[in-house]
Amino acid sequence: MKALNARRVAWEAARVLVEASTAETYWWLSDMVSRYLGVMYQLKLAETRLRLMENDELTVAETGTWRARLDELLGDRPDLAPMLADLTRETAARLP
Repeated sequence: MKALNARRVAWEAARVLVEASTAETYWWLSDMVSRYLGVMYQLKLAETRLRLMENDELTVAETGTWRARLDELLGDRPDLAPMLADLTRETAARLP
């Protein structure tokens, strides 16, 4: 099995999560985030959605915030990297 680079996983996940936060995919993703990462991450995703619905120019800032958040998560729980990579791929596949 190929080793995953946690920083790369965090960056790609952040990019896809932020993109999905304003798409129809959000509803599915919100459930998956709650299931695999917890309700606090689900709430953060909802906050991202609300901020981007008000001002889509915040995409870069939101992506950076998620990258830092997920990088910290994977620093504490490197065992979550494969799940997060899978979730990212599945979410990206569901985007229009």
